Amino acid sequence: MSSIQMSFHAGRGCPRGRPAAPGPMYQPAPPRYQYDTPAAPSPIYNPQGGSGYMPPHPDFMPFHFPAPSHGSNALPQCPIRPPVFPELPPFPPLAPHNSDSSVPVQSSYPYMMPTITPPPLPPVPHSVPSSMPYPPSYPMSYPPQPQLPPPPSFNPAYVQPGGSFKPERSRPPLQYKADSCSRSPERLRHHDDHRHSGHSYGGYGGRHNREFGEEKRDRGCSSERRRSDSPRYKVDYDRGRVPSRHRSRERYRHREEPGSSPSDRHRKHIRNRSGSRERKRRRVEEEKGRRTDSASSSRERSVNYSRSRDAEETSTDRHEEEKGEDELLKPAWIRCTHAENYYSNDPMDQVGDSTVVGTSKLRDLYERFEEELGRRQVRAKSSRPKWEPPKTKLDQDQDESSSESECDSDGGGSSCSSSSDSAVFDVIAEIKRKKAHPDRLHEELWYNDAGQMNDGPLCKCSAKARRTGIRHSIYPGEQPVKACRPMSNNAGKLFHYRITVSPPTNFLTDRPTVIEYDDHEYLFEGFSCFSHTPLTNIPLCRVIRFNIDYTIHFIEEMAPENYCIKGLELFSSYLFKDILELYDWNLTGPEDNGQSGCQRFHFMPRFVRFLPDGGKEVLSMHQVLLYLLRSSTALVPEEEIANMLQWEELEWQKYAEECKGMIVTNPGMKPSSVRIDQLDREQFNSSVITFPIIVHFGIRPAQLSYAGDPQYQKLWKSYVKLRHLLANSPKVKQIEKQKLTQREEALQKIRQKNTMRREVTVELSSQGFWKSGIRSDVCQHAMMLPVLTHHIRYHQCLMHLDKLIGYMFKERCLLQLAMTHPSHHLNFGMNPDHARNSLSNCGIRQPKYGDRKVHHMYMRKKGINTLINIMSRLGQDDPSPSRINHNERLEFLGDAVVEFLTSVHLYYLFPNLEEGGLATYRTAIVQNQHLAMLAKKLELDRFMLYAHGPDLCRESDLRHAMANCFEALIGAVYLEGGLEEAKQLFGRLLFNSEELRDVWLNYPPHPLQVQEPLTDRQLIESSPVLQKLTNFEDAIGVLFTHARLLARAFTLRTVGFNHLTLGHNQRMEFLGDSIMQLVATEYLFIHFPDHHEGHLTLLRSSLVNNRTQAKVAEELGMQEYAITNDKTKRPVALRTKTLADLLESFIAALYIDKDLEFVHTFMNVCFFPRLKEFILNQDWNDPKSQLQQCCLTLRTEGKEPDIPLYKTLQTVGPSHARTYTVAVYFKGERIGCGKGPSIQQAEMGAAMDALEKYNFPQMAHQKRFIERKYRQELKEMRRERERQERDSDEG
Repeated sequence: MSSIQMSFHAGRGCPRGRPAAPGPMYQPAPPRYQYDTPAAPSPIYNPQGGSGYMPPHPDFMPFHFPAPSHGSNALPQCPIRPPVFPELPPFPPLAPHNSDSSVPVQSSYPYMMPTITPPPLPPVPHSVPSSMPYPPSYPMSYPPQPQLPPPPSFNPAYVQPGGSFKPERSRPPLQYKADSCSRSPERLRHHDDHRHSGHSYGGYGGRHNREFGEEKRDRGCSSERRRSDSPRYKVDYDRGRVPSRHRSRERYRHREEPGSSPSDRHRKHIRNRSGSRERKRRRVEEEKGRRTDSASSSRERSVNYSRSRDAEETSTDRHEEEKGEDELLKPAWIRCTHAENYYSNDPMDQVGDSTVVGTSKLRDLYERFEEELGRRQVRAKSSRPKWEPPKTKLDQDQDESSSESECDSDGGGSSCSSSSDSAVFDVIAEIKRKKAHPDRLHEELWYNDAGQMNDGPLCKCSAKARRTGIRHSIYPGEQPVKACRPMSNNAGKLFHYRITVSPPTNFLTDRPTVIEYDDHEYLFEGFSCFSHTPLTNIPLCRVIRFNIDYTIHFIEEMAPENYCIKGLELFSSYLFKDILELYDWNLTGPEDNGQSGCQRFHFMPRFVRFLPDGGKEVLSMHQVLLYLLRSSTALVPEEEIANMLQWEELEWQKYAEECKGMIVTNPGMKPSSVRIDQLDREQFNSSVITFPIIVHFGIRPAQLSYAGDPQYQKLWKSYVKLRHLLANSPKVKQIEKQKLTQREEALQKIRQKNTMRREVTVELSSQGFWKSGIRSDVCQHAMMLPVLTHHIRYHQCLMHLDKLIGYMFKERCLLQLAMTHPSHHLNFGMNPDHARNSLSNCGIRQPKYGDRKVHHMYMRKKGINTLINIMSRLGQDDPSPSRINHNERLEFLGDAVVEFLTSVHLYYLFPNLEEGGLATYRTAIVQNQHLAMLAKKLELDRFMLYAHGPDLCRESDLRHAMANCFEALIGAVYLEGGLEEAKQLFGRLLFNSEELRDVWLNYPPHPLQVQEPLTDRQLIESSPVLQKLTNFEDAIGVLFTHARLLARAFTLRTVGFNHLTLGHNQRMEFLGDSIMQLVATEYLFIHFPDHHEGHLTLLRSSLVNNRTQAKVAEELGMQEYAITNDKTKRPVALRTKTLADLLESFIAALYIDKDLEFVHTFMNVCFFPRLKEFILNQDWNDPKSQLQQCCLTLRTEGKEPDIPLYKTLQTVGPSHARTYTVAVYFKGERIGCGKGPSIQQAEMGAAMDALEKYNFPQMAHQKRFIERKYRQELKEMRRERERQERDSDEG
C-alpha cells in the first residue's frame, strides 16, 4: 500500500485544495498535498484477486452496504492559509488601519448562502501567529458580524471536515466487516431502512407526507439529542470550542450577537432554554396554587395568562424573523474578481451599450466549453441507435383531433381529449412505452422528454387550443426581444436583480458548491437575473414547496460586470438542459413566423465571498466555466480503478465523502444526471474487477406508487367512507369493526409492496459517469427559476389585461387571484413532472417538510365535519387576508355586484315595467352564457390560470369557467376601484355603441324625484299618511329627502294606483333584494376570510331570508306603518312574506333617497350582529337541509343512502286560508310532524320536530363541538335571553 500515491486534485480528497499532512500510508517526495496523521482504525478491507483487470459485465451491479452516518461525511481538515490582502477598489472607501497590522482571513466560510451586508470589521490584532491550530479560536478569526436570520437545521449526520477520520461512537468500527458478506436481498431492505422515510417532494401526494413526515422529524430530534449528550461533544464544549460537526452551524450562529464570543453565545443559548423551562415550571406552580383557591376563576385567569405569555413569545419570534428577513433583503455593493485577460473595459473596445467586451482568450474558452461540455450530450445521443417508440391509441387520437374540427368553439359538446373509458388504457400504454426506452439509466429512475409527462403527453388539447393560453406558455402582449450581443455584457439594456429565497430551509445545505480561486473560497448563494425589462409593479413570487411557504425575492442591485451573454447561455444550456433536463422551459415564447428573439431572462450563478468592509466579491463568469471544465473528469477513471480498489479504507472514505452529494452525469442516458448519496467499491467476485457502485435514494413518481394505484385509491375511499359511517353510527357492531381493520391492513400491505413504495434505492455502476462539480444546492435554486420567470411573465401580461379592462390594478395579486381557477394548485412554472423528476434526481436528498395541514386546511371544503368546523367560526372584527388562493370567493362577490348593477339600471330605465318583467330581463343579463360572451370580449381565456388537463377541455366547461372568472374580475374591480369603476366596466362590455352605453350609464332619476327635484317634505302637512311616517323616521333616525319614497315602500300591492305614491312597493322589493344581497355579500367576504363560497352562501341565506327580514321588520314596528286598502284602519297581522317585502322595499327607498352607505349602516345595526347568534345556535342552515345531512350520516355502506320522505297527511280550511299537516319518515319510521299555512312551512316544521325528537349522533356532535368552543359566549347569550324574557314579563 505504501507505493500507492493518492492524488487529491480536480475535485478529489481535500475539497478546498489546501495543503495537507502526509499519512502513514504513503510518503511522496516532494509532497504537494499533506494530511494530518489519521487516528483511524487499521484498514480492514482486503480485496481479493486484484492482479488482473476484466471489464465488468453490463448486467452486474454490486451493491453497497451503507457506511456509518458520520463517516460517510468525514472530510480531511486542512490548516489555515496565511492572510491574503487583495487590492480593494476605491469604492466604498476602506476604514483607516495600521499598515503594520494584518487582518486574519477566514479560511472557510459558513456553509450557507448569506445575502445580507456585513458591517465594517472592528479593530483587529496587530499580528497573526505563524502557527495556528485548526480551528482557530472564534474571537481571532471571526470578528463580530451583524445578526443574520436563524440558521437552517442541517443534516444531523453531517460531519464537518476534521483532521482525522473518527468513527461515530454510537456505531462500532466493526460495522465495516459486514461489507465483505455475500450479497443478499436483505441489503435492499437495509438501504431502505437506512434512509429517512419522509423523503418525498411536494405535489406527489399528501398521504405519504402525513404518514412519514412526523417520523422524519422525530429522528432528527433524537439524533441531535444523542449527539449533544455524547462525550466528545462535552469535551469540546468544556474546552471552549465546538466539535467539528457543529462548526457549520456555529459559523452562522456567531453573527447573531455582536460583541461576544461564539462559545459564550452558545452557553447563553443553553441557559436561555433552561430559563424558559424554569419560567414554565414556576408558571405551572402558580396556576396550581390559584386553582386551589377558586376553580372557575382560576381557570379563566390561567388561560388568559398563558395566552398573554404565548402572545408575547410569538410576537418576539415574529419580530426577530422580520428583522432577519429585512437584513436578508438589503442590497449590498459588489465587485467582480479581476479578469483582465478575458474581459476588456477599455472604452475604445466597447460596442453599443456594453461596459465589458470579451477578448479572444474568452472566445477560445467559450469554444472549448461548447466543444467539451456543450455538445457532449448531442455526441452521446447521436452515437446511439435511434429508437422509434411504438405508437399508442393516444397518439392516434391526437392525430385525429388535430386534423379534424380542431374543437370548434361553437360546438358546445366537443371534447379535446380521449374518452374516459380508454384513458386508463392509454396511461398504462404510455408508462410501458417510457419504461421500454433502451437508454434508461435505471428502471426506477424517471427521465424527462420534451412535451411528455410520466404518464403521457403533457398537452391533450386540440390544435386550436394549443395556439393560446398561459398553460401553453403563450403570454398575451409579449413581443420578440432583440438579440443581445453575445461577446459583451449588454449592461446598458439589461436590468440586474439578485434572486433569493426565504425562508432558506432546504436551500442552505451542509455541502455547498464551493469554487477556489486566488486563495479564497467562493460559495454559491443563488442566481443573478438579467431582464430585458424592468421588473416594476410585480408582486413577490410565493410558492409552496415541501409544504413550506417560500417567497422568491428579486432585489435590484449593482450588476457584476465580468460576464458575457454567450457565457451565460452556455452555462444555462449545460445546467438546465443537459443536467436538469428542463426541456419544456421556454424563455423566448412561441416562434411565430420563424422569429425567435433573445431570451427574456439571462441567469448567472453567484459564487461570492464577503469582503471585510461589508461588500461581496462575485466570481467572474469565466472562472465558473473554467471550474466546470476542471471538474469534468471521470468519476472512476478506468486506468486508475485498480489502484483505487487498493486504497486504504480511510483513503477511500475521503474520496467517497467528497463525491457524496455531487451531481454526476452519464451523457446520452435517461436521465443523464443523478445525485451521489453513497459510493461503494465492494467486490463480490474475486475474478472480476467491477466499477464502484453509485447508490442513489430517489422517489418513485406518484403515478407508479401506491398513491397512483387505482386499486389503492378505491380501497382508500371505501376505508374512509366506512370509518366515517362508523363514527356517526349510534351503535357499532363487532363485524363492522373487523371490516374496518381488514381494510386498514389491506392498505398497509399495498404500501409495503416494493413495487408500490414511494422511496426507491437505486444502484448504478460508476462506469461512464463524469463529475460535474455541481452539488444539489445549485439544483435546488435552479428549480425555483422557472417558477419566478412564469410569475414575472404572467404579471407583465396582466398589464395588457389592464388595458383591455380600462382600469389599472394597484394590488396586482388581487387581479391574479381573480384569474386563478380552483383547479390551479401548484406552480412549477413548466411541466410539473419534469420539475418533480429533476428534484428527485438532482435535488437535496432529505428535504425538510412543513405541516401539510397548515396549507390544506384552508382549501378543504367537503365533508360534514369540515362544514361544521368552518361554519362554527365567528367573524373577525379586524379581518385578515384570506388564505384561499383561487377565485371562488371573488366570484361570490362579483355575482352580487353584477346582479346589483343590473337590477339598479333596469329599475331606473324601465319605470313602468312590473317586477316580473324586470326579473326576466335581469336573468337574461346575468346568466352564465351571456357573461361568458362578455368574458370573451376581454379575452379572459388567454389570461386564466387553470390546470393543464381535461377539466376544462369541453367547450361548455370552459365557458362556465370564463363566466365565473368574469364575475371574479368584477368583484376584484369593485373591491379596489369601487362601485363606479365596476359600473363603467360592465357598461362598456354590455354595449359596443357609445350611444347605448350612455343611455345605460346615465339613467334618469326616480319618477317621484322627477316630480319634486329638490324635496317633497312640504307635502307632509297636507298628507296624514306622510305625517304618520315621520314617527317612523324619528324611530330609525333617518330623515328622508323625498318622503313619498318611504310611503311607496310601505304601500302594499292591494292598494291601487294613487298620486301620492304612484304605485305599490313590488318594484322596490325587487331592487331592495339585490341591494341587501350586495351589502351582505361584501360584509361576509371581508369578515369571514376562511369561508369558501358555499359557506358564505349559507351565512348570507340566514341573513336575508324571509324569516330574518320579517323579524327585523317586527322589531322596527313596520307593520304599524303599512299602507293598506282597509278602511277600518284596524291593525292587520301581516304574513312573514309581506313583512319581508316591506323591509326590502324600505331598503330600496333608503338607497334611492340616500346612497349605499346608509344601507351599510342600517344592516350593520339591524342584521350583522345576528350572525353570532346564528353561528352559535347553528341556525345557518334551514331545518330540511339539516335533517337531510343528519340522515346521510346514518347511511349503510353498499346501499343507496336513506333520505327523509315528506307526506301530506291532512289539509284543513278554505282555499285562501288552508292549514297543512305534513309528516316526515326516515327508514320507514315516522320521526316528526308539522303544520303550516303552506306545504313548505309544514315540511319545515316537521323537519324541526324530527331534529328535536330523533336521536341523531351528528346533532349531538354539533352541540358538543359548539359547547366546547364557545362555552363563555353561550353563557352570555343565555343570560341575555333570560334578561329579555324578564323585561317582557314585567312590561
